[in-house]
Parts: sequence; structure tokens; C-alpha cells
Amino acid sequence: MDASLAAVALQSGGLSLSLPPGVGYAVVAAFVWGTYIFALKRYFDYPGTVLTVCVNVAAILWYLPLTLSTPPSAVPDAGTIGVADAGILLLTVVTTAAAFLVFLAALDAGEVSYVAPINKVVPVFVLPIEVLFLQERLEPIQIAGVVVATLAVYVANYRRGYLLDPLRKAVTARPAQLALLSAACYAVSDVGKRLVLQEMSVPTTLWVPTLLGGVVVVLLPLVVRDWVPVRGDLPKFALAGAGVALGEHVTSLAFAAAPASIASPVINTQAVVAVLLGGVVLRERAFGTRLVAAALAVTGVGLIAL
Repeated sequence: MDASLAAVALQSGGLSLSLPPGVGYAVVAAFVWGTYIFALKRYFDYPGTVLTVCVNVAAILWYLPLTLSTPPSAVPDAGTIGVADAGILLLTVVTTAAAFLVFLAALDAGEVSYVAPINKVVPVFVLPIEVLFLQERLEPIQIAGVVVATLAVYVANYRRGYLLDPLRKAVTARPAQLALLSAACYAVSDVGKRLVLQEMSVPTTLWVPTLLGGVVVVLLPLVVRDWVPVRGDLPKFALAGAGVALGEHVTSLAFAAAPASIASPVINTQAVVAVLLGGVVLRERAFGTRLVAAALAVTGVGLIAL
């Protein structure tokens, strides 16, 4: 991956805004995952377990050259991984698998433009976890950025009615309930990724296939029950796998360079990418509202980067 992705420079006249490495990767990840969410809803109709396993296997195959290029000196000594570290690895893999399966169930139950924004309020859960358990300290401007980026997904979800309607729906609507449960699982997963990549110093090129392969192992018993033939759509699975490989790579680079409370809100503006694609390609309603959400997302990213 080109190191230039680590710093995104926006220049207008004599002004410039340089994003820190973690935020630069997070922006790329947001676009990759937003496109992937849209593609899942439009082009795939398979049980969630089958879809996840097939796409992950394809992603591992795409990623294999990077994994094989990892220097032996960068591979952690298995003897240095204690019970706590092993528990973090296992919890991260399991919550990642659970989050994605619940998210697919939410997509089946509701529209992507409704489900995706609610699912991506992950930062609301990530921030208190890091502050309470990891003693993370954020500057006021960065907290404001987290709030604005999270507000973007609220606006993307907003439709005409009372301001609290999206929150009321989250309590009573099945798709919203599933989306929120998935968001909570993703929050635990995001913090786990930060611990694995920073505190445990696991190289990105080893972590990505470990995460993807771990999810496959966790889901294998369910895949046997849900299996349906996929041969006719192998090219689609291969393309989706390439997207997942790229997405997990830049996501891991983001979490390796920045706290989860900074990287997560940026990555989760992928919801805005997904709903904008829905508006442009599928001509969904409330497109103007989606544009406002996109503007808020960009503003939030800028505040986080200051």
C-alpha cells in the first residue's frame, strides 16, 4: 500500500489541510466500505453466513502475497502472547463475525439508506470504552469532530417528522434494533483491533488474514447448515473479496496509527457513502438530506484531523 495514503493533502490557493496518517487511511476505508455496503444490498442474495465465508476466503487469497512478504523478524513470538492477549484476539474475531451477521440481518429487514446510518453510530460506543478502560484522552476539538461525524449518520437517516423520530424508531423498529446491536459489536471489535495492532504490535499483514480467517472458522458450523451453491456468482464473490481485502488493510493501518475513538468515526462515515450511492444510482428519496449528511461527515473528519 502506497505510503502517500497516510497523508491526504487538500490544497486551495495558499491553504492546505494535512490529515494525520491514521485519519488518511480511515478516509480511504470509509469509501471502500461504503461502496461495499451498497454492493451487498444490490448484488448479493445469499444467507449471511455463506456470504461472509465466501467473501472472506476470496479476500484471504487476494491478500496472500502481502502476508507472505512479511519479514520473519516482524512475526510475534507465540510465547509472548499471554492469556489476556489471546482473549483479546478471540473477542475481536467473534465480535467482528457477530457484528457483520447482525448487520446483514438488519439489511434484510430494512432499506440500506435506513439501516446503514444507524449501524454506523459505532463511535458512540467506542468513545466511552476507550475513555473508561484505556484512559484515552481526547482534545475538545476532536470530541467535537466525533460528535459532528456521528451527527452525519443521524442526518443521513433523518426523514420528515419530529427530530426524535429516528431515536424512537431505534427503540421499536426491528431493523433499527439489529443495526444498533451490530454497532455495539463493531465498537468492541474496533477497540480490539486497536489493542492488537498497537499494544500487541501485530503486523497488519498478519492481522488481516488472521481476522478474516478467524471469522471463517467461527462461522463454519453455521455455513454447513445454511449452505447454498455459489458457483454461478464466483466472479462477484472474487470482486467482493478484493474489496474486503483492501478495506481491511486500510482499516488496520488506520487503527495501527490512531486511537479507535479517532479512526472509528471517520471509517463509519461509510454510511454516508452508501446512502449517497443509493441516491445517485437507485434514485432514492431524500437525496438533499443525504448531501447535508455528507457535508457534516467531511466537517467531522476535518475537526478530528486538527
